[in-house]
Amino acid sequence: MSSSSSQRLTTWSQAFMSKSAFDKAKTLYFIYFLVIHVVKAHRHVRARGLVSTGKEFYTWLAQRVIMLLLRLPSAQAKVKAQMDQAKLDIENQLVPKGEAVVRHLSLSPEGKSLEWILEEMEKMDHELEHSTDYHAGKLSGAVYHGGDDMEKVVVAAYARYCVSNPIHPDVFPAVRKMEAEIVSMCLRLFNNPDGAGTMTSGGTESILMSIKTHRDWARAVKGITEPEMIIPESAHAAFDKGAAYFGIKLHLMPVDRYTRRVDIRRVKRAINANTIMLVGSSVNFPDGNQDDIVALGALAAAHNIGLHVDCCLGSFIVPYLEKAGLAEGSNGKYKLIPFDFRVNGVTAISCDTHKYGFAPKGTSVIMYRDSSLREYQYYVYPDWMGGVYGSPSLSGSRPGALIAGTWAAMQYMGSNGYLESCRSIVTCARHIADTIAASIPELYLLGDPPASVVAFASKHPKVNIHEVGDKMSARGWHLNALNGTPGVHIACTRLTVPVADTFIADLKDAVNEAKLSPSGKGTMVALYGLGNSSAVGPSMVRQLATAFLDALYKA
Repeated sequence: MSSSSSQRLTTWSQAFMSKSAFDKAKTLYFIYFLVIHVVKAHRHVRARGLVSTGKEFYTWLAQRVIMLLLRLPSAQAKVKAQMDQAKLDIENQLVPKGEAVVRHLSLSPEGKSLEWILEEMEKMDHELEHSTDYHAGKLSGAVYHGGDDMEKVVVAAYARYCVSNPIHPDVFPAVRKMEAEIVSMCLRLFNNPDGAGTMTSGGTESILMSIKTHRDWARAVKGITEPEMIIPESAHAAFDKGAAYFGIKLHLMPVDRYTRRVDIRRVKRAINANTIMLVGSSVNFPDGNQDDIVALGALAAAHNIGLHVDCCLGSFIVPYLEKAGLAEGSNGKYKLIPFDFRVNGVTAISCDTHKYGFAPKGTSVIMYRDSSLREYQYYVYPDWMGGVYGSPSLSGSRPGALIAGTWAAMQYMGSNGYLESCRSIVTCARHIADTIAASIPELYLLGDPPASVVAFASKHPKVNIHEVGDKMSARGWHLNALNGTPGVHIACTRLTVPVADTFIADLKDAVNEAKLSPSGKGTMVALYGLGNSSAVGPSMVRQLATAFLDALYKA
């Protein structure tokens, strides 16, 4: 240190010591405040990068400027009129209207017969003109149908345990046993027979429980009070939801535009002393690709943090690829990366039984490497006036009938049944992917999907991929539109297998029509065009999404 610097430090120290105790406290608090926020800013920039941080600031600033301009009376009136019309359009698509529609807004004085109830349900099934028959196989995912025989099995199990509640294991011992056996079967499927887990109401709750578990573990074991989580931008929205619910800072990491895998170098750079967990997908929802779970596991193990593998969509497909002889892919494509508990560093895996497990909707399993980690998922309140309270997941009371239906579905299918299901569905998906790559030059595949999802985008300047999606909707297909890299995907199910060639033929026609006579007026084009139209586009889409949710509850 130079003599001038030393002299300045001495002068400052003397000035500080001459202050009152109150002034000293204020100065120390200011220094503490400054250091804390400098560290936070450094971590943020290190995780996001200078370019991404600059874009975030630009977007924030542009949003403020545009929102100020939209407050002008003329602009405000125009935007309001357009948004009101859009909200009305959403309502008209979801809510049946007309003189023939009977609305049951209050309880009838007398109870109705079973015959009346079933007749009324039949009417409601057909009140909307554009209602969809899922049996036609034109849905992307949504209905994971195990067959009419499976429906009978599930309904029989549901009927037997329709009043059961696993919160009372002494009253419903069979339900307790079935839930434990479902978890055990799933743990063995993912190669961790000595692990632990619970059932949940679906993939979102499984993910939320894993986030809560890792947060509480990190607080108890590592003393982390300001937790952070690092996820790929392709990870399920439930991780963002969990971060919002549980007060966790979220870092979204970019994915490679070709492989669609998260950038491991960026993930490594984003890890800091507050990181509680990493996330990888096998497979992800948007484009059906895998992250490099082995590389993520190595990072998690090296830093003693969690790694959650989201296998909700992969469910009973991905674990069977190896047994089906499909894990190595074909012609250098579709190869499966190791993903389960055999990978060092993996601490939790979520698996939806209600997807390719063909269980009734509202069932999933969250698995942990060991029971000591699962303990942080539990909620226990020993001092409640109503008695000692404990629950394994978010819900207190739970429908035991769904557990019974899941157990019955898994027993009915058996391992060989799931193996054949995996083989037929994945073969169908790869047939679709190969055909798109070989015979539709305007499109290209997103990544190298190893399982049941095929996502595609446009490489032709005159083909808007969301226009293609709207043209497919006009042909009766219900596909998923993608953000970020504009795209469309289909999640193949058993129902897709017999109509795969119809899908390809319709897709070819839709691409040609979108290229030659684009309308620019479809739902996908309007919604996703709005979202990318300006810095405030996402805010407008948020309002439309809110209107959609409101319409769900309009009787």
